[in-house]
Amino acid sequence: MYYKSLFPDLPKVPESNVHHLFFNRPDQREWPDYTLFVNVATGQRRSFREFIERVRDGATALGADVTQGGLGLRPENGDLVGILSENCPDYVALLHSLLAITVPFALFSSYSTPYEFKHANSLAQATRIFASPSLLQLALTSGLPADRIHLLEGENKGYTSYDQLISSARKNGIPRLPVRHATKDTLAYLAYSSGTSGPPKAVMASHGNITAVTLSTMVNGVEMAKIQAPPVWNTPDGLQVTFNVLPLYHSIGLYTTSFFSFLNPSTIITLPKWDINIFFDSVPKYHITTICLIPSLLHQLVHHPRFKTADMNSVKVIASGAAYLPPQLADQVCARFTDMPRVTEGYGLSEFTMAIAIKPIPGMLDGRAKNKPGSAGILVPGVEARVVRPDGSLAGPNEPGELLVRGGSMALGYKGNDKATRETFVDGWVRTGDQIRIDEDEVLFFEDRTKASCTIHKHNSFPVDTLKISGMQVSPVEIENTILAQPDKLITDVSVAGVSGGRTSDERIPRAWIVLSPAGVALGEKVVVARLNAWVQERLSRYKWLRGGIGIVETIPKSPTGKVLRRVLVEGYEKEAKANAKL
Repeated sequence: MYYKSLFPDLPKVPESNVHHLFFNRPDQREWPDYTLFVNVATGQRRSFREFIERVRDGATALGADVTQGGLGLRPENGDLVGILSENCPDYVALLHSLLAITVPFALFSSYSTPYEFKHANSLAQATRIFASPSLLQLALTSGLPADRIHLLEGENKGYTSYDQLISSARKNGIPRLPVRHATKDTLAYLAYSSGTSGPPKAVMASHGNITAVTLSTMVNGVEMAKIQAPPVWNTPDGLQVTFNVLPLYHSIGLYTTSFFSFLNPSTIITLPKWDINIFFDSVPKYHITTICLIPSLLHQLVHHPRFKTADMNSVKVIASGAAYLPPQLADQVCARFTDMPRVTEGYGLSEFTMAIAIKPIPGMLDGRAKNKPGSAGILVPGVEARVVRPDGSLAGPNEPGELLVRGGSMALGYKGNDKATRETFVDGWVRTGDQIRIDEDEVLFFEDRTKASCTIHKHNSFPVDTLKISGMQVSPVEIENTILAQPDKLITDVSVAGVSGGRTSDERIPRAWIVLSPAGVALGEKVVVARLNAWVQERLSRYKWLRGGIGIVETIPKSPTGKVLRRVLVEGYEKEAKANAKL
């Protein structure tokens, strides 16, 4: 069947630069000049009006002609800016400056190893990079000349910072650049999505995608307001105060901090890196009302000694995303916050920019929106879906099949990978790779997954393709390819899959099964395992390390067509682990 979101359609807006949606709305003229950002690491505060001035002066400094003292960045010249940084307020200002002049940017992971960064930049082909001081050395491995690498914050001799560029533009009185026109298909940014076919792919998101996601959030907000009173925030300024530590290179962190924060006056408390004690200290200090975390961080939270005693009276909303939230973990969170009936959840993927489904508030849409336990929720505003059988025909209600989705938030494709684009973006639909059934109330339920791009999986199923670790996508194929690239020729075959042992009951951690080569047998199992672990740890981010261990097998089980039977390996391991636990 075809399904259309139960929500009202998105409002029609003229095609334009998304800057106007965030900063040129009539309702904003009445807004007070409130505190928009607080950087916990530095104590620095920035007001809403200061921020807008910074964005526009930043756009001028970046886009004005070199003869005027600007950097002369233009999309028609092939310019693309890489951002390699920890969270900070100027990260958000920089990306809005770039959106204003329609120069696309690439969101590089601040946890990248040199190997991962090299791959990400080979897709992005950044012409300039803005980096945190701590990541400057990594940025220098890009091959760009030093004068094309800038600091996003702080100072370092010989490098110009975003702040210095703005100060220079103001001092030299460079005429302010107008906001450049953008269509719905104007490239805005690159985000990285993993896949079963190996290393991460660069998803191209457009100005129209950001607009569609933002309008979808606004429609949801309007419908929520019909059945519940507007929240009263018990904070000094009477504003919502949101704590965000999720990286801005990740869609949830990006949208929460950089886009949705401009729909209503609110304050964003940013922390460059997760520190649970700083978090507990920050809640009463900044009167935090809203927390957005991933399940593994919520798990840390509820199992920390301070969870039961810390002052968290100001907290009214907790949202979880990027991975499946086990119901028992949600219950533990809600038990601590008695006036908070639920943890807000959603399901989405990078190829669809942000959300596909959300858990609605009971009673929404005249009672048509059902919040069912164990579900992925209902389609968000502006989304259409169909569920198809393996032969491509439409599945019926409650019949599992692959979920295909379409709408204004469908990304433009993968940069530099036409083959993968053709496989995932088919006839105006995104193939999610997720096995879903949609019931008679149009509620989505996960059955299994067929490929890599999903963000939630069925509880207690064995996710044998993409893993979600600390909210990040991890491709087993990427780890396998890395192991196979180890130069000592110690193995002849390898398979990687997720096994139990993560922070939550549902999170799976990577484990490798290897077949030793004659050279590997001669060297001995212990040495081979140590060498492979060292190799993986040197080349891949920590969350991709083989925390599930390395097992040595005679052969990797495969189907008659040559497909690796990861499920057989996982089930064998889990059975053995259970037996050992009983001993």
